[in-house]
Amino acid sequence: MNQRETHPAPAQAAAGTIRLTAAQALVRYLAAQRTAAGETLFGGVFAIFGHGNVAGIGEALYRHREDLPTYRAHNEQAMAHSAIAYAKAHFRRRMMAVTTSIGPGATNLVTAAALAHVNRLPVLFLPGDIFVSRAPDPVLQQVEDLHDGGVSANDALRPVSRYFDRIVHPAQLLSALPRALRVLTDAALCGPVTLALPQDVQAMAWDYPAAFFEPRIVRFHAPAPVASEIEEAAAALRESREPLIVSGGGVLYGEAADALRAFAGRHGIPVAETQAGKSALAWDDPLNVGGIGVTGSSAANELANAADCVLAVGTRLQDFTTGSNTLFTQARLVGINANAFDALKQNSIAVEADARLALDALSAALGDWRAAPQWTTRAHHLAGDWRTTVASVTGTPPHDGALPREADVIGAVQRSHPQSADNDIVVCAAGTLPADLQKLWRTGTPGGYHVEYGYSCMGYEVAGGLGVKLARPGREVIVMVGDGSYLMMNSELATSVMLGAKLIVVLLDNRGFGCINRLQQACGGAPFNNLIDDCRQGRQGAPAIDFAMHARALGAMAEHVANIGELEAAMQRARAADRSYLISIDTDPAWPTEEGGWWWEVAVPEVSEREGVRNARTEYEHALAARAASGSQQGTVK
Repeated sequence: MNQRETHPAPAQAAAGTIRLTAAQALVRYLAAQRTAAGETLFGGVFAIFGHGNVAGIGEALYRHREDLPTYRAHNEQAMAHSAIAYAKAHFRRRMMAVTTSIGPGATNLVTAAALAHVNRLPVLFLPGDIFVSRAPDPVLQQVEDLHDGGVSANDALRPVSRYFDRIVHPAQLLSALPRALRVLTDAALCGPVTLALPQDVQAMAWDYPAAFFEPRIVRFHAPAPVASEIEEAAAALRESREPLIVSGGGVLYGEAADALRAFAGRHGIPVAETQAGKSALAWDDPLNVGGIGVTGSSAANELANAADCVLAVGTRLQDFTTGSNTLFTQARLVGINANAFDALKQNSIAVEADARLALDALSAALGDWRAAPQWTTRAHHLAGDWRTTVASVTGTPPHDGALPREADVIGAVQRSHPQSADNDIVVCAAGTLPADLQKLWRTGTPGGYHVEYGYSCMGYEVAGGLGVKLARPGREVIVMVGDGSYLMMNSELATSVMLGAKLIVVLLDNRGFGCINRLQQACGGAPFNNLIDDCRQGRQGAPAIDFAMHARALGAMAEHVANIGELEAAMQRARAADRSYLISIDTDPAWPTEEGGWWWEVAVPEVSEREGVRNARTEYEHALAARAASGSQQGTVK
C-alpha cells in the first residue's frame, strides 16, 4: 500500500455504533467471519463490475481487498462456477461470494445458481439491482414487468436460490446476513443465497451496531441422529445378510470418510460410490466396489441388484444412481442424510442426521453384527475383478491408426505421475467423460475426484478447475474436457494465467457433442446436429479449430498431440510448467467404455417414420413393462 494512501475510519455516529453504507457493512461483515481453524470463511469475492455494483460494492471491496481478496473474471456464469467449485473442494467449509452488475450480469448467474442448488453447494450471490427510489426508472438494462413494478431481473434467481432477499434499506442487513450465513453453513439447507442489492441502497449510510462486525467463529450446523431412528435403521440391517452402502456427496461434506471406512470394515459391507461421493473411500480399498448406476462398475451394480438392504449415505438418489429406479428396488432402503427431503426418498427408513455422527451411532448400535461372510467375500472378489478390468481398459493402447478413447486418455494422464491417485484432482462435468471417469479414475484421497454431475453443466470444467486450484493450490488440478464444453466456456483459462493458478487442461476433441450423438442413435435417431460433420454448414464448411493456438492466445502454454504416447510425454511437460498448460488430442466419438453401466430411462418417441426409432421404442416399452411387472424384484432391465 502506498504510504500516502490512508483509510480513515468511517464516522462514528454514537457510542457503540458505526456509520457505514450498506455495501460497506455487508463486506465488513463477510470479512469478519472465521472458521474454527481460524481461516476466513469467505476465501474471496469474484467480481465483474458494472453499473449497479461498481460504485457501492466495488468501493467497499477495495477497502477490504487484503483480508477479503477480490478476483476479476471474464464471465459471470464462469466466475460463479469457480466460486462453487471452491466451496466443493473445501467440502463446504469455506466458500466465496460473487457480485455482478444489474441486467445481463445478474441473469448470467442463473445457470450457476441452479448448479449450486442441485448439488447442495454454498455460494453467496450479490447482484446489483435497480433503484428502490425508482427516480431514474427505467435504468439501463432494467427488465420491466408490466404487471409488477417490484420485479427486476434478479427475480429470475428466486427459484434457484435456497434463500433470496432484496435489501431495500441498510438496516435489513442486520437480519438478512445472519439468515444467509445460516443457509450457507447448514448441512440441510445448504445451497446458493441471493441478496439483491439495489444500487441506491448500496450507497445509503446507516448507524450499525459495532458489535455486528466483531470477528466470530462460524459453526457448521448438522443434525445429530435421533436414537429411535438409529435403532430402526440398525434393526433393518440386522435383518439383512447382504447389505450395500451407497456413498454420496454428504459423506465428503460431512467429513465422514474415516467413519465410512471404519463402518464398512467393521461390519463387512461393500461400498459403492455416486459421482459426488467418489473418493470418500480409496480406490484400492478391498470393500470399494466402484461407481454405482448408469455410469457405474459391473461390481457395484451386480451387488446392488442382489442386495437385500441398501444404506444410502448422503445421496439424493438421482436417476443415474438408481438406474432410473430399477437397480436396487428389491432391497430395503435406509437413508442417512442431513436433509429429510433426501433421507426419505425411495420410501427409505430415514435417519435425518450428519453422516459421520450417524455412522458412528449406527455402528455402536450394531455392535459386532456383520454381513454374511460369503457376501463380504463376494464383494472382495468383485472389487478385485473390477480393478483388474480398470487396469486392462486404461492400459490397452488403441489399434494402429485408431483414434484413442476416453479410457486411453484417462490411463495416460494417471500413468504420467506415479502418485497421481494421491496428488491429482481431476475436474470434469459433462459428456462421456464423467461416465468413464467414474468407472476408471483412481483416487486415494478425499476430494481427488471433482466431477459436477448433479446438473451436468457443460462449461463448468475450466472455471471449476480454477476454483479448485484456488482452494487446493498445493495439488495438481487436471481439467478433463471435451471440445464441446470447452467452446461453450473457456474464458477462465485466461483468469487462471492472470492469477498464477496453474491448471492442466486435457482437451479431448471428438469434433462435436459425441455423447449426445451416441444417445441420439441409441434412441433410433439419425446422426443430426451433434457432431460437426452432421450439422448445417455454409459454403466454407466447418472450421478446423486449433485449440492449442487458442489456449496460447489466452496466455497458457499449449500443444496438440497425435497419440497416447505423445500425450504421456506432454503430460510430463505440463506437470513441469509454471503456468496453465493445455494439451489437445483427437479422440473417437463412437467408442465409450462398454464395461459396467446400467439402464437409463430416456423417453423414445411413440410414433415415427423411422424404423430405427420404432425399434428403439419397442425396446423402451419392454423395459418399462419389465420395471412395472417386477414390482419389488427389479434388476432385469439393462
